[in-house]
Amino acid sequence: MPPAATALRPPEEVMRLERMGSFHQSRLSFMRTLLRRMKAESWVFERPRFDIDDNGVGTALYTATTPNRTYTLVAFAHDLPADMRSDRVIATAWDTTFALHDGVPTEADVERLRANVPLQEAGRVSGSELTLSRANRSVRLWSTVVDLLAEGRQPEADMIDNVGYLMRTTAVYGSGKFGAADRQSIADRPELLAPFQAEMLTVYLIRTFVMDLVEHLAKVKSPDAVVLDPAVRRRFGIGNSTGLGMAPFLITHPRLINNWIAAREQALARVRAVDQASDSEVALFESYVRRARRTVETWHSEHEIQQAKLASLTADIDLLDAHLESVDLRTPGAWDALVRWAQLELSIEGQELVVSLLLEPYGHLVDELAATMHADESSPARIDGSQTVASVREQLATTYGWALELDWTDKTADARAWYVSEEKLEPRIGERHEEPVGDYEQPLQPGRDAARMFADLQHVDPASTLGAFLRAHPQHRHTARRLAMVEQSPYGEIRDNTIDASMLPIDLLRAKLSFFGATHFDPRSDRWVRITMFQGAPFPHELATADPDSWTYPEEPAA
Repeated sequence: MPPAATALRPPEEVMRLERMGSFHQSRLSFMRTLLRRMKAESWVFERPRFDIDDNGVGTALYTATTPNRTYTLVAFAHDLPADMRSDRVIATAWDTTFALHDGVPTEADVERLRANVPLQEAGRVSGSELTLSRANRSVRLWSTVVDLLAEGRQPEADMIDNVGYLMRTTAVYGSGKFGAADRQSIADRPELLAPFQAEMLTVYLIRTFVMDLVEHLAKVKSPDAVVLDPAVRRRFGIGNSTGLGMAPFLITHPRLINNWIAAREQALARVRAVDQASDSEVALFESYVRRARRTVETWHSEHEIQQAKLASLTADIDLLDAHLESVDLRTPGAWDALVRWAQLELSIEGQELVVSLLLEPYGHLVDELAATMHADESSPARIDGSQTVASVREQLATTYGWALELDWTDKTADARAWYVSEEKLEPRIGERHEEPVGDYEQPLQPGRDAARMFADLQHVDPASTLGAFLRAHPQHRHTARRLAMVEQSPYGEIRDNTIDASMLPIDLLRAKLSFFGATHFDPRSDRWVRITMFQGAPFPHELATADPDSWTYPEEPAA
């Protein structure tokens, strides 16, 4: 049984954009959940087809067989001219395209996918596919690695770490997009119950294909080519470029986001409640602190905001090292004391790193919480129309007090508007007072809408009912429904203004990507980022003898 948890950090502290934009991957991240399940259930991986020609063009199939069923990555490799390679969503061609098929595809399935998957958004898949994806080569690294292997040499570690991947995906679509299976149709499968498991499996198999492809092209170039050394191979992850399309997810799924954050906060509370750490737990934590330093040393960014955060994080690790020299972590209550110290002495980025590091020695306490991170979002929250106006005002003041304090007549508070682009049907954000986007605004500003509802409630008899108010003011129904939902999901609401002039969409992206398990978060602007996924992870043939968790931080160098 886990120890009695200490009090959870309040939503008012955790659900601020600055803090959410400083989250790090942890034991509860979805990549790690997937790999633990793969190992525990002894999944079987095979490559039944690898028909790739000397130009690197062709088809490959990779199967992952669970105790109950098989999933197949159908991969198409293309000869893409350099001038057509782009990470932008408006791209129409890619180096590689993929679909994750539910089961083992027939030849007819492969041909159907060959006619559609390379088209991506312009094509259509079926309910037999769970995801649709594409990836481009890293121009900086791909040719160099092919040449080195062809010459019988291995790429240097520093060369790999400067980029981190040979290909990066620019989308991994699922949950019904472009004809793929709806989430509800697969949500009862144990291996897909946790969030985004089909997407994480897709990326994991793409990584395997990419490494096979680069070794294949090296062999084409020279029959004496070598394959990658296993340790070198693991240093390559899969990159990803992600933009605004992902950002609104954290606003539109309050139940699900609540369960993600609540699980993480419960995990932290359990560790803080540990009465006395063992020698092995302390040693493991201290080793992860040293490994985290190496992560930061290889974490590069050209964006000034992230550069400043990395500088602060480096200073934080120096402070943490010095603090650990002065305290005995084996004393009662040491983990709770460490969290309190970090809150006073470290930047928010450093505080959130400490949160993730503290979970590492305690898989036996926290890993089970991964089973609580899904949510049934099939039915909307019920509005209790019998509530009094007075009670609704009180609820609004409690949950949205921060929004009621803002001056919404100030243009900086109401500067942005979220909308959906006509061309790509993707979320975008525009400058309300400079662009004609206001008429197309999506309901992605719950703080402002709550303030508007609260203002209208001020003119209503406190003893009257919410139902009567909504009949007279139907424009507030969505806020009333959201309030009912957030009452049950307190970590489901961001406690910041999502349309403020200073709001950084990359904070939303960082929060979500941290739960995926992404590392090396590298903003390219305030609206899109590059990350690395599965860097250091064991490959399918290594899982049986590998630790499915320890890969997330670089190993300490051998003495």
